Amino acid sequence: MQVAAIQTTPEPGLAANAAAHARLIGEAGARVCVFPELSLTGYDLDPASVITEDDPHWAPIRAACAAHDAYALVGAPLSTPDGPHIATVVIGPDGDTPGHYGKRHLHGPEVDLFAPGGHHLLLDVDGWRLGLAVCYDAAVPSHAVEVSAGGADAYVVSALYPTGSEDRLARQVGHATDLGMWAVTAQYTGRTGGYDTFGGSGVWRPGGAPVARLGRDPGIARATLTRP
Repeated sequence: MQVAAIQTTPEPGLAANAAAHARLIGEAGARVCVFPELSLTGYDLDPASVITEDDPHWAPIRAACAAHDAYALVGAPLSTPDGPHIATVVIGPDGDTPGHYGKRHLHGPEVDLFAPGGHHLLLDVDGWRLGLAVCYDAAVPSHAVEVSAGGADAYVVSALYPTGSEDRLARQVGHATDLGMWAVTAQYTGRTGGYDTFGGSGVWRPGGAPVARLGRDPGIARATLTRP
């Protein structure tokens, strides 16, 4: 199964970001397209940025997934009955929303503005089980352990890693791959939410060998997941 870790610098405004997501889904040509944390808005913690699953700005992304038979894992500040989540919203190849994952391990100012997610999401695609994480989730070792115990084949992280935390990305990827999972990490490049980011998105096989890796420029890291 082909996956794509898509590394972006956010545009100003929901409409521009949604259009960019739709374009990148088409360019990726992958079955699963993974975007960074809060990719639809940029790392914006303003409560006014929270959106719903039926917000009209999702329309171009839904159309792109349907046109390209793709799943998109999109970061968004999502309104839920349990409160606003820093979410990875799954858009399916029918343009539907089969589920979302809410970040479980909030940190810093997120704690006062968002509600933690209450469950793991293991997404089944073409016989592969993808365990989702958002940024600081991957810094808590038990998170990847629980996802692995649930039968995940890949640990899929939507993140924001500030410049200077390159070693953190490497440790978290290594923890997942040491558990026998593939690791897929999509993060930003450039500036968002007051942070400068360094890129480095990619795909790593179990054991830690990189299969696709980006530098500092926006781009798409594509790889085909294979079984031993």
